[in-house]
Amino acid sequence: MVSTNDVPEQLALLRTRVRPTKVAPTGVAASLPVARVAVDVPLAHLDRPFDYLVPEAMDADARPGTRVTVRFAGRQVSGLVLERVGASEHEGSLGRLARAVSPEVVLRPDVARLVRQVADRCAGTFSDVVRLAVPPRHARVEGREPKPSVAGPLPPAQPRFAEPDGQRWVDALAEGRPVRAVWSAPATADVPRTVAASVLAVLRRGRGAVVCVPDAHDVARFDTAFTDVLGPGQHVVLTADLGPSARYAAFLALARGQVRAVVGTRAAAFAPVHDLGLVAIWDDGDDLHAEPRAPYPHVREVLLTRAADAGCAALLAAHARTCEAQHLVDSGWAVSIELDATARRTAWPRGQVGGSDDRALARDAAAQAARLPVDALQVVRAALEHGPVLVQVPRAGYRTALSCQRCHEPARCERCQGPLGQSSPDTAPACRWCGTVAEQWRCRECGGARLRAPVVGRGRTAEELGRAFPSVPVVGASGETRTTRVDGTPRLVVATPGAEPHADGGYAAALLMDTWLLLARPDLRTAEESVRRWLNASALVRPAGEGGRVVLVGDPADPAIQAVVRADPVGFARRELADRQVAHFPPAVRLASIEAPLDELLPLLDRPWPQPCELLGPVALPEQRGEDAGSRLVVRVPRHRGPALAAALRELQAGRSLRKEPTLRVRVDPQSLSF
Repeated sequence: MVSTNDVPEQLALLRTRVRPTKVAPTGVAASLPVARVAVDVPLAHLDRPFDYLVPEAMDADARPGTRVTVRFAGRQVSGLVLERVGASEHEGSLGRLARAVSPEVVLRPDVARLVRQVADRCAGTFSDVVRLAVPPRHARVEGREPKPSVAGPLPPAQPRFAEPDGQRWVDALAEGRPVRAVWSAPATADVPRTVAASVLAVLRRGRGAVVCVPDAHDVARFDTAFTDVLGPGQHVVLTADLGPSARYAAFLALARGQVRAVVGTRAAAFAPVHDLGLVAIWDDGDDLHAEPRAPYPHVREVLLTRAADAGCAALLAAHARTCEAQHLVDSGWAVSIELDATARRTAWPRGQVGGSDDRALARDAAAQAARLPVDALQVVRAALEHGPVLVQVPRAGYRTALSCQRCHEPARCERCQGPLGQSSPDTAPACRWCGTVAEQWRCRECGGARLRAPVVGRGRTAEELGRAFPSVPVVGASGETRTTRVDGTPRLVVATPGAEPHADGGYAAALLMDTWLLLARPDLRTAEESVRRWLNASALVRPAGEGGRVVLVGDPADPAIQAVVRADPVGFARRELADRQVAHFPPAVRLASIEAPLDELLPLLDRPWPQPCELLGPVALPEQRGEDAGSRLVVRVPRHRGPALAAALRELQAGRSLRKEPTLRVRVDPQSLSF
């Protein structure tokens, strides 16, 4: 007699014996007949691979990393084969690959891992991130015969670092060690050639390198230096601005292993470089390194993730230093490459604050309140005898903001309440939102009809300097009118931050105006970003030994201004990081910003978040062009709980996607966080 306790085991055994054995369908690949495909579907609840049978005719073409087309939810969608396996864990019948688009391997296994890791860290989906890694296919380029390599033998190693720690770091690269460094480059450093020398040390060991820079102007500088140091044909340029054909050709050269080094913008961070030995980023604090599309990954985080996964070397280089870079040094993950105090003062131009010394105040009691103090004008006048002078103005335009001359109330458009501005001296004030011309403007508070400009742009500044120096040419440079280089003759170059052209032989002096305007921005990185912009401008000026001068117009007691005067980016980064740790802001903690209408955020307050956790908000975001920008909720956890926070955010997005609710705008450790 069988005990009743044995019945479940007997039934399980019976089901096992009578279950039919799966037989591979006819017409499919004999070896590894199942392909796991990353389907191009952005829905968060479908963020996983799907299994498909590989038809026998596609066996050779449907390799891991190739493009395919599959039937999904009743329609044809594209996908990428992640791997081939012998059997599927799926119990039901499997569909078949509809088409093998190309036998070209465009998603290497290491890049696929990187895409998954970045998506997980940023609370995004694989399909959103893989679009950044794999450019659209260009069939004509893919079908071309590979061009014969023009690369010659690599030149001998070239020492470039002035810092002893820097040269030791390059020596470690030449030995193949995965060393990581943060370099505070002095003004005298030839940054592109120094980075190229580091890449050369890696290439000589038969390994590859990825170098990312902020914009096309930097790409051109680094491309020239790489060609000079490495020789022709040893690297490719990869940017989104190349155009479909040229970009895909550069991508294929890397994917096929024809070239092992790449320099580019954000598009190069995921480049399929074989046997990666070095990742490097120039000026990691530049907001151009932050991807503007979801899930908003930052190039620095992508490259650091890639270095950890590949076990390769890493270099973060900049004139300034971000808190994230200093955190890497403090944690022991990277070493610091910097000059000592004496060498640093010699390498940078001499800095001062306009209107701050006793002599200037004795001559002009209102020197500190003036937009352009007398002693600053004297420095400009003396420097123009020896070469060009750079004038940095934070705002583009002419008179970017207007207010009432009598009561100082901001001038607003009567139609949409947008701010009024003036684009040139020949145009009437107009609304910056809707464009309505305010010819008969009257102040609603006092009835005044005269306007003043509390914020003056680059155009008005150039006009004023032209009157102060009538015999000196004035050149303007901004994002709209970019000038890449000027000669060494005396002239005034008025530029907005980031658009400063290089001068042959360096500028004789630089005048950094309206520093209060940069420091008044309500953002987490205001001081850090201000120091970065000012040091980048100072680096274009001749060193102190050659008479170079930098004058800042602002509060001499401000720590950010003092950091530029002393040319001490490392000391400033240490203090800024200490302040972030006290205030519990990144990189001391992990933080996520969630933006949506208020009624969408309120239920999240009761959601179980990883503990310990702190919720800040929700708070209303400032209006944009008269439209409600919604609200923001900030979720903050200790740094070691970052993966748990990202997992909770992915679960939140997946649930909303499954219920067909609007997707929330989620940014993990955002580059900008306005208050």
